[in-house]
Formats: sequence, C-alpha cells, structure tokens
Amino acid sequence: MTPGHRMDLLRLDVFHHLFAAVAEEMGATLMRSSFSPNIRERRDFSCALFDGRGRMIGQASHLPVHLGSTPLSVAAAIERIDMQPGDAVILNDPYAGGTHLPDITFVSPVFLPGSLKGSTGPNFYCANRAHHADVGGAEPGSMAPARDVHGEGLRIPPVRLVRGGQVDREVLALVLANMRVPSEREGDLLAQWSTNRVGERRLLEMTHEYGAPEVRARAGQLMDWTESLTRELLRGLPDGTWSFEDELEDGDGSQETARIRLRLTKRGDTLECDFRATDRRPGSSSNATRAVTISAVFYALRLLLPAGTPTNDGILRPVVVLTDPGTLVDARYPSGVAAGNVETSQRIVDVLLGCLGQLMPGVIPAASSGTMSNFTFGGPVQAGDDDGARPAYVYYETIAGGAGGGPQGPGAHATQTHMTNTRNTPIEELEKAYPVRVLSCGVRRGSGGRGAQRGGDGVEKRLVFLEPTHVSFVGERQVHGPWGAEGGAPGKTGSIRMRASGARTWKRCSGRVTRTLSAGGQVEIHTPGGGGYGATGE
Repeated sequence: MTPGHRMDLLRLDVFHHLFAAVAEEMGATLMRSSFSPNIRERRDFSCALFDGRGRMIGQASHLPVHLGSTPLSVAAAIERIDMQPGDAVILNDPYAGGTHLPDITFVSPVFLPGSLKGSTGPNFYCANRAHHADVGGAEPGSMAPARDVHGEGLRIPPVRLVRGGQVDREVLALVLANMRVPSEREGDLLAQWSTNRVGERRLLEMTHEYGAPEVRARAGQLMDWTESLTRELLRGLPDGTWSFEDELEDGDGSQETARIRLRLTKRGDTLECDFRATDRRPGSSSNATRAVTISAVFYALRLLLPAGTPTNDGILRPVVVLTDPGTLVDARYPSGVAAGNVETSQRIVDVLLGCLGQLMPGVIPAASSGTMSNFTFGGPVQAGDDDGARPAYVYYETIAGGAGGGPQGPGAHATQTHMTNTRNTPIEELEKAYPVRVLSCGVRRGSGGRGAQRGGDGVEKRLVFLEPTHVSFVGERQVHGPWGAEGGAPGKTGSIRMRASGARTWKRCSGRVTRTLSAGGQVEIHTPGGGGYGATGE
C-alpha cells in the first residue's frame, strides 16, 4: 500500500465517522424531543443515512433489528412516492419493508445544492424508525397476540405525512384517529420529522464544507470498503455447509413449537443463508418479515467483522438470503407479525450463531436470553375531552435478560442482547407517568447457565397496579432455556405470573398472555439467563 493510498483510507475513515455522527445527532434529537417514555427513556428508535439509490451509508449505534431492516422500508418509500424537497414519508407496513406495526419509519429526501425539483431525484435520504407505545389494534400497546395483522393495529403503506415542509393534517388526523393516546402519538411523530430535518441540515453542512462531489463519492467508497472487508473475512474461513435449528414456543399454552431451520453454505468470499425449511405458523403473531430476517443476518455477520468496520450496505453484498414466503422468516399477508420482530428475530440470530459456532469453533458464545420479554399495559378507558372514550395511558417495555457466556468470559447480567439495544425505563419515571408501583427489580441470581464461563443472569421484576389495568406479555424461552456451547449448561427459563388483588396465590401464565387486573393486582416477570460456555470439569 502506498503512502498516498494510506492517506486516502484515513480520509475515508473520517467520512465514515462524519456520516455516523450525523445519525447519532439525529438520535439525540429524537430522544430529547419525543413525548413517550418508550422513545425518550428507553430509546426504542434507530437512525440512519442512505444514498440516492436507497443504500445505507451510515448509522448510529442503535437497534440492530431496526437498522438492518430499514433499507427495505426506504426502498419501498422510494418506489411508491416521488419525494420532493420538504417531503416526509411514513410507513409501517410489514409487507412493504416494515417489521411490526408499532415501528413507524420516517423517510425524508435530501437534495444537495443545485438539485432542483424535476431533476434525477434526491441525493440522500434520512430515515428514522421508532417504536410507538400504541398503534391501535385489539389491545392497548398493539403487541398482544392476535389472529392476523388487522388485530395488531393500523397498517400504514408509504404515504406523505409532510408535503413541501407542511404537515398534511388530514393524513395525520386519519393516523391519530386509529391510535390510543393520540396526543402522545402526535408528539412522537412530529419528533421523528424534526429528527430527519436535523439529519438533512448536517448533510448540507458537510456538502458546503467538502463539496457535493466528494461527499457523494465517499459514500460510495465507504460501501465498497466495507464489502472488501467482508469478503476478506469470508475468504479466511473454511468452505463448507453447516445446519442448525431451534424452536419457537409460540407460548399459547398448547406447548406447540415451531422450528427455524438454517442451512449455511460458505464458498470462497460468499455466504448463503438458506432458511427455506423453516416451519409455517399463519395464525400466529410470531411471523417475521423478510426484512427482519435480513436484519438478523446483517447483525450476525457484523459481529464477526473487525472493530471500526463501517456498517453499511457493503456487508450484505457477498450474502444470499433464501426464504420461503409464508414461513416464520418471511411473513405474508395477513399473518400477524407483532412477535416476529421482537421474538423470532432473536431466534433467527440463535440459529445463525449455532451455524457459525460450527464454522468457527471456539469463537461463538452460547445463546443469550433469546427473548425481549415484551410487557405492555394500558387503561383504564375513560371519557375523552373531544372525541369519545380512550385509554388514559399505554406503556410498553422490553425487559433485559442474561447474555451467553463465551470464550472471552462470562455473560453479562441483566442486559439487552442481540437484536435489541434499548434501556430500561427508570423506576422514578415509570411511577410518575403511570398508576403503577415497582415492588422489586433486580438481577435474577443464579439464572445463568453453568460452564467454564457462566451465562449472565436475567432480571426479576414485580409490579402492582393502582388502577384497573389491561396487561399483555409476549416472551420466549419459557419451556427450554437458552442453549449452552462447548459443553456449557443452558440458562434458566423465563416466566410470568399474576396475582389478583386480595388473592393469596399466584397464577403462572403462558408466554403469550392478555389479562385485565383490578387495582391491587400484581405481575411478576422472570427473564431467562444466558447459556454457559465450556465444560466445568466437575
């Protein structure tokens, strides 16, 4: 490598961090300006930048399940809407690049100086995705089990919410009329719009400083650079084919399971991920969209790349992802998808790591908790100020679990793993905003699997409700704990139980449950520990 070429890579790395910094600032804007605790406190959102062809060029360190799937939403928005300066498109349609309905994506075009209306189109796009605490549907929180997607909430195809810098109030009114607590939803939606405007301003400032030709060229070179690093990684691994499968419990109390099956083939500098033998569950809410499956592949491959590798479209260029429409990893209308994004995505990662553990022995850790332990509550219904009855509040959170032990050490306790990267809602904020008290919240000691490197422990959390409340839970690993690796033991399973006000006994619930509790009712959740790594020698 010549000194001049080395300097060019250094400058390219500068642009890598410039693009990432724009996405990070977008995230900070969304966090500060949003209304709901789920976005403001838990930071259940992601931001990224795309070139004029809809290829991701930079992202913030947000949620893997969002970031790897957002490119398909951006592609859907570009295909269906001729975006002009000042426009902003929203969508959550799971069959048009979306994940599940609560994840609403904003896509905004960026026209560099000299790009006029009627030209070849935008030069860049800013996009952000945020999980809204409610988007309608049969149950508060829009995450409870439903027979099909229509029971899960409002489905939004790509549509302009903002035209020429002005919010389309008719479109906004239609959206809000189908959601609980519309004032909170409106605040979050407008915060998402503001977030993209910040991204647009920063890209324009970069162009002013470095010139449009260099900014556009560096975006393309960054993707090419990442592709070359990914192919270099693959060339260094042995060729062959490996298989792995794992189960989804689909916890409806029937003990019925569904299998996700992967056949991984590595040849030269390419990788094929074949999920076509995966089971079908059309009446379940555990169907993951193809966008979610691609996101899991994107995440698993990124784990193997060296620290500092730019995270962009180049990672997936050497990869083929094969899915069979209608299976759990490639949802088709009208299959429910609420749990597919949060639960099935985690199991897809588990089977990917299971195959990679055979391809790269001694490198891949044991399974982590394998669930996001989704907990929602809302109500009571009361008279609204203007347009009828509505719930007074809706809340959603995911609860951390244990990370799998690995060759580098034991798994972390009480942490969000793999496809999620959110925080917990502080107890003070939770109790201030909602009629609930947290009786206990801590590490579930001893729940990690035994091994030379022990799995991390999960979480135990107990709450009591001060008013009648509708409660829902969606979780996995309630029957079989996360698997250990290299002789390590599995982590302990998770559980949820409820106790009615005044009752002496608890009732254990399945991993898919919806209940109404009166004031004084309690919920206790235990999340799984991670699997252990390596035999103990005992």
